[in-house]
Amino acid sequence: MKEIKISVRGLVEFLLRTGNIDNRIHHAPDTAMQEGGRIHRMIQKSQGGDYEAEVPLTYSITRENYILKIDGRADGILRKADSPVLVDEIKGTYRDLKKIKTPDEVHIAQAKCYAAIYLRDNDLKEISVQITYCNIDTEEIKRFTYDFTAEEITAWFDDLLEAYHRWADFMATWEDKKIESIHRMQFPFEYREGQKDLAAGVYRTIYHGRKLFLEAPTGTGKTISTVFPAIKAVGEHKAERIFYLTAKTITRTVAENTFDVLRNQESLEFKTVTLTAKDKICVLDKSDCNPVACPCAEGHFDRINDCIYDLLTSEDDFNRDLIMEYAAKYNVCPFELSLDMSLFADAVICDYNYVFDPFVYLKRFFSDGIKGDNIFLIDEAHNLLDRGRDMYSAELWFETLNNTRLLIEQAHPKIAGLIKSCETEMQKIMAFTDYCEVLVDISPLMQKIGNMSKIISKWLEDHAEGQYRDDILDFYFDILTFETIYELLDDKYVIYAEYEDESFKIKLLCVDPSENLKLCMARAKSTILFSATLLPIQYYKKLLGGTKEDYEIYAHSVFDPGKCGRIIATDVTSKYTRRSEYEYRKIAKYIHDITTEKSGNYLIFFPSRIFMDDVGIIYEKEFFDEDTQEILVQNEMMTEEDREEFLSRFTPGNDIDFGSIINMEVEVEESKSILGFCVMGGIFSEGIDLKEDSLIGVIIVGTGIPQVCNEREIIKEFFESDGEDGFDYAYRYPGMNKVLQAAGRVIRTENDTGIVALLDERFVQRAYADLFPREWKDIKLVSTSTVKNTVNALWSGLDDNLN
Repeated sequence: MKEIKISVRGLVEFLLRTGNIDNRIHHAPDTAMQEGGRIHRMIQKSQGGDYEAEVPLTYSITRENYILKIDGRADGILRKADSPVLVDEIKGTYRDLKKIKTPDEVHIAQAKCYAAIYLRDNDLKEISVQITYCNIDTEEIKRFTYDFTAEEITAWFDDLLEAYHRWADFMATWEDKKIESIHRMQFPFEYREGQKDLAAGVYRTIYHGRKLFLEAPTGTGKTISTVFPAIKAVGEHKAERIFYLTAKTITRTVAENTFDVLRNQESLEFKTVTLTAKDKICVLDKSDCNPVACPCAEGHFDRINDCIYDLLTSEDDFNRDLIMEYAAKYNVCPFELSLDMSLFADAVICDYNYVFDPFVYLKRFFSDGIKGDNIFLIDEAHNLLDRGRDMYSAELWFETLNNTRLLIEQAHPKIAGLIKSCETEMQKIMAFTDYCEVLVDISPLMQKIGNMSKIISKWLEDHAEGQYRDDILDFYFDILTFETIYELLDDKYVIYAEYEDESFKIKLLCVDPSENLKLCMARAKSTILFSATLLPIQYYKKLLGGTKEDYEIYAHSVFDPGKCGRIIATDVTSKYTRRSEYEYRKIAKYIHDITTEKSGNYLIFFPSRIFMDDVGIIYEKEFFDEDTQEILVQNEMMTEEDREEFLSRFTPGNDIDFGSIINMEVEVEESKSILGFCVMGGIFSEGIDLKEDSLIGVIIVGTGIPQVCNEREIIKEFFESDGEDGFDYAYRYPGMNKVLQAAGRVIRTENDTGIVALLDERFVQRAYADLFPREWKDIKLVSTSTVKNTVNALWSGLDDNLN
């Protein structure tokens, strides 16, 4: 008979929550949990020999088709002669204990659950529970004690379990339907060449509990090839839940569609939820989570469980639209609703940060270092490196300190004085920093910051409202972020100080995020990291937390290489030392000569916006023909609607006016070629799917290497000291990934034909050419004098191949 498991804490927090969402109530930071462990141990050791610490307790109740199992660990159980057994629940807090008049109801309920289980196990007539609060700073203790008869505590506990049975009944029934449907499920398409082996490799990785680094070129069907075996593994009880992790919204849509295909074509019973960022799903223009500002926040917890049950029993795909619909129906927060639905989902589709970010990860799954039976599917995994660096790095700006102090010093002189002491320490560092300086020790500054953050935390607890409270809260979060990252510092970090645009900052730079990412991946049974561009794979394997025992696969492209012509221009470059009007004109002529050989749609990627503008001005002035071409330009700030409109112009027959995003408002005939001027590494260089005639060519200007700056130089020096090629790690590999991602826009299906033009002489160098995918064969070298004839010949060959 199957088991439905829930922890004591999870049970009471889910069933007994009531009231409002209120961000004005300040909660202690996560460091309280770490300090709380110390407090637990201190109190437990002080209780003497009659006190047993960390007592595991389990209670099971058998239903018709399942066993409900509740388990947990009591902080302490005190047995004294002539006194009832006492169950102790210890809570560390930063709050002033004098202001705690009664214990939190959830804390009492947690202790009562442990007491009810212990009483039944030991056939007791009565039992006591105690809530012990201990101030983490002062170690002051305050206790609340309650006595219960056996009848009272068991009746209360049975009522609590009865309230949970409708959820457990549903989950047990759903589990049977899900597993049966998975066993019936077949692969929904005809296997492409090598795809069955690829899916098998994913399944084997999950079976052995390893990580897989998968380079899967466009056309290999990497999404279905990872999702299908992961679901099969769930069906064989190798895992409980799938997390499909992405860096971009568009790839989340691909994952949603893949699960939908399996539900519709293969009758799969599988519940999925898509987590959308709070600011994108909030009913307010700017999220403000309190009952005064938001009608959804008032009484949210009184209504949320009924909403969850309705959605859970009515739908299988908890996508953004459905989350919004049900949230409106019950007047609850859509963001919180989506998080709650993740508890009941078989697959969670979400951004990387819900697993990896130390500040916003899903604590309901990953707190306390528990390793779950999860599968992580990490799409576009090449993005995880820079995202990992960002998530585990932090900056402290002198201006943040100074501006906050000046703002609040009249209203809050004590806090302002603490900020001033931090400014003074920072000024000492500024005094010996010329332009950029690597720092060895900032402990004096961190001591000042630690003292300040504790005082601010206490002030926020005591003041739900007040002058400049929002400003102080924002400042507190900035400081807390810096403190938290500082606690993570190890030999994979570099601390540096830098003047930037007349501002000054200290940065805790996570140069190598591999250890932090590895710890997060340990929360899963198995992790599959996949991308169309994961070369060189050892570079990514090293920096994304791989080990020697983990697997790697290079999937062969299923597309005919003869359907894509590739050229390298040998007489132009984007090198900074060669940038000039003369060079820009040659590049503009290349673009003209390539795009006029065959009418159609092209994307042209530039190394920067400034470079794009410089070439664009010359192209428009000297080569642009408004009768045969239209130019679309990627703007610096584009909404999702702007992006969709930009891309929709590449669809034949679209006659919508997009004057807001194109650089000239003209009526466009179908026969006109569309040239999209874009920035490499930007929103249009990966994750977009322009098939067949929507796009016939990609032109890439430059090698994509990041601009030289202090931080990139620090990264370079770090890896050189580690025995690696620093330039490769800091510049060449990240740049080539942008190039390969951009090149991957042009051939999306086996029916597509197109060309890829690399406009930089450096691509002929072995250091770059060795990074080309193995299917890039027969690349033509061209010059300004030969490019037209070569492109013409390529198209003739491609057209013959197509016919």
